[in-house]
Amino acid sequence: MMKKKLFLTLLAAVGAFSLCGCGSSSSAGSAGEVVVYNWGEYVDPEVLEMFEEETGIRVVYDEFETNEIMYPKVEAGASEYDVVCPSDYMIRKMIDNDLLMELDFDSMPNTANIGDQYWEQSRGFDPENSYSVPYCWGTVGILYNTSMVDEPVESWSILWDEKYEDSILMQDSVRDAFMVALKLNGNSMNSTDEAELAAARDLLIEQKPLVQAYVIDQVRDKMIGGEAALGVIYSGEAIYTQRENPDLEYVIPKEGTNVWIDSWVVPKNAPNPENAMKFIDFMCRPDIALMNFEYITYSTPNDAARELIEDEDIRNSEIAFPDLGQYDDLETFSYLGEEADELYNELWKEVKSS
Repeated sequence: MMKKKLFLTLLAAVGAFSLCGCGSSSSAGSAGEVVVYNWGEYVDPEVLEMFEEETGIRVVYDEFETNEIMYPKVEAGASEYDVVCPSDYMIRKMIDNDLLMELDFDSMPNTANIGDQYWEQSRGFDPENSYSVPYCWGTVGILYNTSMVDEPVESWSILWDEKYEDSILMQDSVRDAFMVALKLNGNSMNSTDEAELAAARDLLIEQKPLVQAYVIDQVRDKMIGGEAALGVIYSGEAIYTQRENPDLEYVIPKEGTNVWIDSWVVPKNAPNPENAMKFIDFMCRPDIALMNFEYITYSTPNDAARELIEDEDIRNSEIAFPDLGQYDDLETFSYLGEEADELYNELWKEVKSS
């Protein structure tokens, strides 16, 4: 969750902080730094420079591409991070496995800028709002090219239409892929029912010959370039693609979808927890949250930052800030437990190997 792409330009653009690889946090423990583990291209590089200049704290930066890549590194503790930005269901898993420390909200007054509805949404994975601070949120939907699709796009079922063979892009993510199939079948995207999951697997296997590629970052670039007619995409990336290609439109299917939220957390073994709180508080400052929103285009839960958006079309965008009350069957991913994780992963392997 862009969501989720390594931003290689940082090395050239930023000289004040370190962009690290997997073993990069070996220098952790210095009181003068904060070690951040985040999605690629998920923060404005200028924001990190500003944080360093204003606080004197050096930012050591590491990136991950999926929650499933991030989790074992934090769990193993071999790389000691101060701040991590997981997604909803993964935060619950980290809480359940005692990997996170409770946050010191007294030292983070800017967290008051986060809207009440986002704190309420977060209770689904952080019941007491003790371990996480919302950073970005959005929906998952269908991006389609109006020059290649001349019919109404209202349902996930269009991703099974044979006329779009080799022109459909699916997310290379077990939960996102199964979400589409489960929703199309009228089931919860958090289902653990073996029959429902088997039916979703069969639906994905049926679809597979029509799929051009299972991708993560490339949905955005392929759709901009007109290489595909339809793609499953995160709403924030849809905003960016429309800037680059006016033929692209985004829709939330009638069967419902995932409303996701990514949040800042602090691992229990964080070597610099005080600096971590300073970093999170800085990210919640309205002007900083606005800079990040304008850079990554994922919706901000920071109400004060949204008020600062000068472009009225963006401030009132139905993609960036939709009225969720007009949609049915919207859900947030839940952590389903190790047994369910294994079942999902096994069924996903069957889809990919079919």
